[in-house]
Amino acid sequence: MLSLFKKEDWWANWLGGLFLAGAGFGLIRYIPKLPKWSALPDALSLDLILPLVLWGLGLAAVTAVALKIMGEDAGKYLKAFPAVFGLAVLAFIIGNQKTLNQYGFNDVIWALVLGLLISNLWRRPAWLVPAIRTELFIKTGLVLLGAEILFNRVLTLGTHGLGVAWTVPPLVMILMYLYGTRVLKIDSKALVATVATCTSVCGVSAAIATGAAVKAKKEEISAAISVSLIVTVIMMVGMPVLIRWIGLPDAIAGAWIGGTVDATGAVVMAGSMVSPTAMEVATIVKMLQNALIGVVAFCWALFFVTRVEQEPGVERVGFREIWVRLPKFILGFVGASLLVSFALVPTLGEARVDQILSITTAARNWLFTLAFVSIGLDSRFVDLRKAFKGQATVNLHLVGQAMNIVLTLLAALICFRGL
Repeated sequence: MLSLFKKEDWWANWLGGLFLAGAGFGLIRYIPKLPKWSALPDALSLDLILPLVLWGLGLAAVTAVALKIMGEDAGKYLKAFPAVFGLAVLAFIIGNQKTLNQYGFNDVIWALVLGLLISNLWRRPAWLVPAIRTELFIKTGLVLLGAEILFNRVLTLGTHGLGVAWTVPPLVMILMYLYGTRVLKIDSKALVATVATCTSVCGVSAAIATGAAVKAKKEEISAAISVSLIVTVIMMVGMPVLIRWIGLPDAIAGAWIGGTVDATGAVVMAGSMVSPTAMEVATIVKMLQNALIGVVAFCWALFFVTRVEQEPGVERVGFREIWVRLPKFILGFVGASLLVSFALVPTLGEARVDQILSITTAARNWLFTLAFVSIGLDSRFVDLRKAFKGQATVNLHLVGQAMNIVLTLLAALICFRGL
């Protein structure tokens, strides 16, 4: 029982549940969002300062309680948290500049950039380290992401959407794993698995879940995420141009975008550049892919325990290790989706659920931005260079993304033909 309150994975579930319950019972009614802006004076209004301070204090308090129970030094965390939170606010401000935001340079990218600049140019100060809680932030955010996956909505495309979202990713993952381990001969199979899932499923979220399942090193997960973010921006801008040049129908175009562009926000933006129909189809296909996160993480854990770590010279492990290895926040991710889809929607109605999700989505966005600030602060280019293994990681991602683009287009042409 103690492990339920001593492990970060479990606390991601408890904190995610706390935010969901707080929004559901009306205890959390507002989480500040920074506005989009063109003129600098509009970037942060005076009216938002107090809500931001209160939100920062509340977030610091609940996470500090979790860390205290886990046996961490909550006092040092509270002293350092304002700096990390301040960087997250700055990332939102820069990322909300309308032109930058339109081209995909959003808060998540700037959070990573700001963290990397501090850690590589000025050296991360030691007092800041206790507030670098990448996994707690992002895993809690992933639990809240699960709440946004409503089965009645993601299945509106029926077999058309499932044919694109659930058939191509497993095939691309397998092909990428074989290419990375047998052709590129990358030593770290955990790195290959993380990059393969990041590329074929849904980017950052899938990379974190898979990295935890296969025990990938921190710098390996950062390397996979860094390449993914760069390619995502390029594809978000380039795919709508390519689609217009080819002249694809809206539904096929949306399915192609949803199945290949990694980040959900980038999918919405790219789809909107084509048409409202393309945006809607792209968003649903991406949500269907997001639903694979838990299944994929479990499958990787199972594969690594039963095959990869059963190689000659490696100590044999039992099937109990599958449960030990499984990221426990995946249970929260799936549980939140099931709870909202099959309990809250039927009892409260979609309008009330939308109000709840507007709160949890805002909380998730903040947690993801805090996580990327932490990733940047915890990453040095020297360590990332080791993980890239002489550009093999970039090679793996680009070849995998090329396979993903071709196979997803074929699936979209088949599944959405005549729709």
